[in-house]
Amino acid sequence: MSPVLSVTSAQLSAWMVAFLWPFIRMLALISTAPIFGETLVQRPVKVGLAALLAIAIGPTLDPMPAIPVISAGGVWIIMQQLLIGVAMGFSMRLVFTAVQMAGDFAGLQMGLSFASFFDPTSGGNTMVLASMLNMLAMLIFLAVDGHLMVIATLAESFHTLPIADAPLAASGWQFLVLAGGHVFAAGLMLALPLVAALLTLNLAMGILNRASPQLSIFAVGFPLTLLGGMLILQQMMPHLAPFLEQEFAFGLANMLHLTQALRP
Repeated sequence: MSPVLSVTSAQLSAWMVAFLWPFIRMLALISTAPIFGETLVQRPVKVGLAALLAIAIGPTLDPMPAIPVISAGGVWIIMQQLLIGVAMGFSMRLVFTAVQMAGDFAGLQMGLSFASFFDPTSGGNTMVLASMLNMLAMLIFLAVDGHLMVIATLAESFHTLPIADAPLAASGWQFLVLAGGHVFAAGLMLALPLVAALLTLNLAMGILNRASPQLSIFAVGFPLTLLGGMLILQQMMPHLAPFLEQEFAFGLANMLHLTQALRP
């Protein structure tokens, strides 16, 4: 007779815990992180990827707390893993938000504030220049294997912040709030060459119009500003990838620092 496979309720609960809790953190990060969390990526794809990662990474993790899933403690751990995953994905998303902000700054100076369209990824109107820079940032992110580094950082987070029922430290949320200020600094630094050059061009046209009112310099001001912005943007393109690589490294480091700060 063939042996009968018997599974106890304790074993089934242990298997469920070993899969479910890492799966929740991974799904939360995939739903909010760049590339993975875009609305163009179908939900079944996100769920399937999180499940595959949980199956692959779950056996390498430390033993889980001996708490049933269907209990107050189990629901508390699920909520914690959800918050941790969302916070990690959001900290990486800040880098792309800075790129979009730089595109908004540059578009306003170039007179392209009216050139906007509905962006399904953000759910609102987005300037053309901001959308273009965001698309370039995503392509560079994929070229440097940033999506793989995000997954590696996610796997490392289970060692820096293991799954436990202890409350998360408040210093981690404070760190995330302070990291949000980097959006304005990085966005302004990226757009600063173009903004400064166009400001100089506008000052020169203002002085020229003051010296010669009959010239009507503002009649050709918009084409000159647009042409100057395009030329400066062309000169910035070779330096975009090195700048974004530093920002990607900063975002990945923030993900790990966040998990360390959340550790009780």
